[in-house]
Amino acid sequence: MTVIVVSGSGTEIGKTIVTAAVAAVATAQGRSVAVLKPAQTGLEPGERGDADEVVRLSGAGTSAELARFPEPLAPATAARRAGMAPVGPQEVAEAAAKLATEHDLVLVEGAGGLLVRFDEDGGTLADVARLLDAPVLVVVPAGLGTLNTTQLTAEALAARGIEQLGVVVGSWPTAPDLASCCNLAELPEMAGAPLLGAVPEGAGGLDPASFRARAGEWLAPALGGVWDAEGFTASAARP
Repeated sequence: MTVIVVSGSGTEIGKTIVTAAVAAVATAQGRSVAVLKPAQTGLEPGERGDADEVVRLSGAGTSAELARFPEPLAPATAARRAGMAPVGPQEVAEAAAKLATEHDLVLVEGAGGLLVRFDEDGGTLADVARLLDAPVLVVVPAGLGTLNTTQLTAEALAARGIEQLGVVVGSWPTAPDLASCCNLAELPEMAGAPLLGAVPEGAGGLDPASFRARAGEWLAPALGGVWDAEGFTASAARP
């Protein structure tokens, strides 16, 4: 695959760190990787954004950001309140397609969930994936409530005819509770797609060298790693 769209079933659940892990594995395999953040919100000019953080952790060669809005809101709302032009799905798709002509892999990291609005026309990350005919990797939380939001995201993708590549737990707790352990076995069914990884809590705090060395341990072979979903799920199961 040349382009993977990375979305979440919600916000603040580890999309950037999962994107960095995927980028780190691909970079270690000798692939040229570009990371595209269509709209960065909640940061002022000069502050390091999500795409920059992915590059710092992973060693990927290219980061790109199409728009930045100061308030931590949905991109469409943030653009309107700032009096700035929004970025729409067509612009995002064109930027990703251009990067794909120059790189082996392009990772497009969304803002929040799949249907967060980019513009006043209702454009979303799902529209970007559809325009690119690209699969979507869904990042999900581990705990209570994740089965519902995972299934809702899967149904939204299926209704639009968009391929779901799989799901990755964005922050696997150091001390997982019962719900988190039970959810591992059910996530593939709710998603209708395979479980492709679990990134440990706090992984984003590792130094870049350690992050790159360990990234493959957190991702399944479909994403270039060695993580074993069946074994991980079995080891986390509680009687």
